[in-house]
Amino acid sequence: MKTRPRPRPKKGPPYDRTPSPGPAKPPSRGRTSARKSEPALPAREPIGLPDLASLVPVGVPAGVPEMAAQMGIEFDRGDTDQLGRYLAMLLAANEVLNLTSVTDPVEAWRRHVLDSLTLLQALADLPDGSRVIDVGSGGGLPGIPLAVCMPGLAFTLLEATGKKAAFLRATVGALGLGNVTVAEARAETAGHDRGVRGPSGGRTGGHREVYDAVVARAVGRLATLAELTVPLVKVGGRVLLIKGERSDEELHEAARALHLLKAVHAGTIGTPSGRIVVLAKQSAAPRDYPRRDGEPKRAPLGVARDERAAGKRIKRA
Repeated sequence: MKTRPRPRPKKGPPYDRTPSPGPAKPPSRGRTSARKSEPALPAREPIGLPDLASLVPVGVPAGVPEMAAQMGIEFDRGDTDQLGRYLAMLLAANEVLNLTSVTDPVEAWRRHVLDSLTLLQALADLPDGSRVIDVGSGGGLPGIPLAVCMPGLAFTLLEATGKKAAFLRATVGALGLGNVTVAEARAETAGHDRGVRGPSGGRTGGHREVYDAVVARAVGRLATLAELTVPLVKVGGRVLLIKGERSDEELHEAARALHLLKAVHAGTIGTPSGRIVVLAKQSAAPRDYPRRDGEPKRAPLGVARDERAAGKRIKRA
């Protein structure tokens, strides 16, 4: 089959490739330029929250000082005032942010303040300047009560939800807690944040393996909590997990996870409301941990699929 030859262009003046200016465009009515000229909005407290600094403190209910004394906790007047102010802020913000299911002031003192302060004994030997991070802080528990009673330690409240992190920043500012900072990030992300290397080779900032102790009150399986917390603590540091009465079963389930994370079970402290599981970090955690967002909860480290299903059935029961 013969192909037809392409027609040759007629000879003429050279083709001018300069684009035609065309009709003039009308001035832009878009919002982009207007937004650029607007001043930046100032930082503010979460929308809908009252003036936290003006709230009346929640008084110490009868019986709480005696309960605290039985736990080896001694309050001074300044501590109780600060803790009462914090509870007032927590309960007021709870109407907007759903921070806690405990709304009774007496129960709030017992289940929020006293439960948080059961960790005092396990942190008492840390020297001033030591760094502690509260993972999944939520409404500030246990981090804020601990920071009030241990002003010599530097606390970081790690919270992934933006509105809760904003509440924490507002509360820390209203209470004047100079030993507390708030970090808005997921634990999976913070666990890989090594900070910035300086000219001398040292690192500044970051969260991975920089803390002397990690505390957590978050509800979750111990294997999951271990993966989210152990990478944050220094080698030789400790992880303190507030757990319930089923902690022994969870420890057995988490044995392989602790082995992979280079941590060991260093002891369990009994409390009036549950137990504190203490983990000790023996060497640097493998760089693969924690896994990507959501994976530690979806598939707890070292737990077989059938065991994960059994754990879900137990929780539902």
